[in-house]
Amino acid sequence: MTSPAYLTDFLPRRGTLPARSWARSDAPELSLNGEWAFRYAERADLPDDFASADFDTAGWGTIPVPAHWQLNGHGAPAYTNRRYPFPVDPPHIPDENPTGDYRRTFAVPADWAVERMLLRFDGIDSVGRVWLNGMKLGVTSGSRLASEFDITDVVRRGEENVLAVRVHQWSSATYLEDQDMWWLSGIFRDVTLLGRPAGAIGDHWVHADYDHRSGEGILRVETDVPARVTLPALGVDIAAGEELRIPGVRPWSAEDPWLYDGELASDGERIRLRVGFRTVSIAESEFRVNGVRTLMRGVNRHDIDTDTGRVVSEERMRHDILLMKQHNINAVRTSHYPPQARFLELCDELGLWVIDECDLETHGFYPIDWFHELAGNPAKDPRWREALVDRMQRLVERDKNSPSVVMWSLGNECGTGENLGAMAQWARDRDPSRPLHYERDWSTEYVDVYSRMYTTQAELEVIGRGEEEPWPDADLDRERRAKPFVLCEYAHSMGNGPGGLAEYQEVFEKHPRLAGGFVWELYDHGLRTQTEDGREFFGYGGDFGEELHDANFVADGLAFSDGTPAPGLLELKAVYAPVVLHVSADSLTVTNRYDHGDTAHLAFTVRVELDGVELSSERIQIAPVGPRRSVSVPLAVADLPEGAVITVSAALAADAAWAPAGHELAWGQFEQPRASAPYAQGAPV
Repeated sequence: MTSPAYLTDFLPRRGTLPARSWARSDAPELSLNGEWAFRYAERADLPDDFASADFDTAGWGTIPVPAHWQLNGHGAPAYTNRRYPFPVDPPHIPDENPTGDYRRTFAVPADWAVERMLLRFDGIDSVGRVWLNGMKLGVTSGSRLASEFDITDVVRRGEENVLAVRVHQWSSATYLEDQDMWWLSGIFRDVTLLGRPAGAIGDHWVHADYDHRSGEGILRVETDVPARVTLPALGVDIAAGEELRIPGVRPWSAEDPWLYDGELASDGERIRLRVGFRTVSIAESEFRVNGVRTLMRGVNRHDIDTDTGRVVSEERMRHDILLMKQHNINAVRTSHYPPQARFLELCDELGLWVIDECDLETHGFYPIDWFHELAGNPAKDPRWREALVDRMQRLVERDKNSPSVVMWSLGNECGTGENLGAMAQWARDRDPSRPLHYERDWSTEYVDVYSRMYTTQAELEVIGRGEEEPWPDADLDRERRAKPFVLCEYAHSMGNGPGGLAEYQEVFEKHPRLAGGFVWELYDHGLRTQTEDGREFFGYGGDFGEELHDANFVADGLAFSDGTPAPGLLELKAVYAPVVLHVSADSLTVTNRYDHGDTAHLAFTVRVELDGVELSSERIQIAPVGPRRSVSVPLAVADLPEGAVITVSAALAADAAWAPAGHELAWGQFEQPRASAPYAQGAPV
């Protein structure tokens, strides 16, 4: 058997359109999700006749789209951490290459008044070859990256159209996607037919900065066609391309994710805008948003659902964000690829700082440790440069309008190399408004923040003081010390982990250079399965018959596979609390750890209990405490008996988008000491 040439070349994609921003508009579109005809094979060198319009699919089965075929009766899931599931010999791949052929028909709605039509795939793992009505459109790779094809000259109006896609599990692109997760294949994100009217907007970029000195928002929207921008709440009505300074805007932050609804309208299309005014900067070795040092209390999150793998519904995305918000998590790193665009819309709406990471990891080129690199690492090999830069372009272009995205990340665990430098240079030229992150560049030659993973608390303290081991290059060392530090992974949550959370957070709070950390990780990745006698359990590596696997290393989350919080998440909630309450018998000190807002939205309750029985409970009034400020107030608790416990709770005073009124964010306690019992001298023995 011989792999088709397109599976072992270095090209990122063929026949697709340039990447562009995600948008919601009134232009017509048709979802092509649903049941598709499906045929599975264990090899890649199959004839292309299935793509012809008159091919007979008798004998084929069906499969839902989006879905992974391994979770629908074809092949089996496999989990590895760093190892590739085949010998490392880039760009070559195994001859045994599971392949899925997909077909479906569709008709263009008769009322579509459009000039062009596009076909968009939001995710195919690992490579897809696409035909329409027997005509080959091209090839797409980059599993977690969108691709669009212009089908205007191929689609047939008033007739049935036949769409065919061949998906392969392994390709040269697999070497770029070794991301400590299940190997799962197929069309696993949405497929959409897009109508493009005459005068439609091809791409747009909303620049919405905030001047913290004047309180002004600075708005400019780039488009490729003439259009107008309106934000009714601010009285804005300007031409695209025009810059406007707007006094008195309410800035966006993860603490107060204020979005202004508006519209971008051309002669052919109206795009919905949700504008958040905010500015990201680095100054005095600090990561700042809206001019204020900002501390990220974060977690890493994979796309994972125990029943559907990386097919994640909007309901599950919302659940994930609410789980984070309700446990005082204010930041997420999209490890190690871009999420669905809808996830970022929800982060904009509900409020999270996001490090948006490129779909890139080559960890398997370091099979032992970071000092033993196998030959051909794509981070260094110039033959891969176009593919790596293409992945960065598709990340940035799709997500550039999201205010929650405050950093771009080049990827994860690829070592270092010139191709990462090329990615960074492109991103910096295209979008200088956001810092660049990448953990393995310890020199920070390519990036704007110094990032490490799993440093000790002692080392974190040294870095916070700017006293880390000097880098050999004096110029790079000086530049690095002027940059903020991100601990992009820490407190690995497997087994009895995480540990040391309070001690880490104490260091983060102490040193302004430290921009925060991201606990590894939000969820266990167990897949729901059954024993032979029908008992249900969450499977991990080795539970699906695979010989090469990394066992239960995929079960390392703050929450269990079904989304239930584990004890570590409850501990993290206490450690990440945005207010700290120090309670004594007669006073309360409230320390506000918010960076951008006061405590006006919180209600404080004092409860007294003795041996589990409530003696009193009352709500107390505390004037709003400003960001990063503390205030002490007296507590009037009369006749506190021995052993009584005072608990002060800080909870939401009113409903928020992410939790109801009464949701507790923090609490503090004091126990009235009991009198010591007299010591009785025992008789000699």
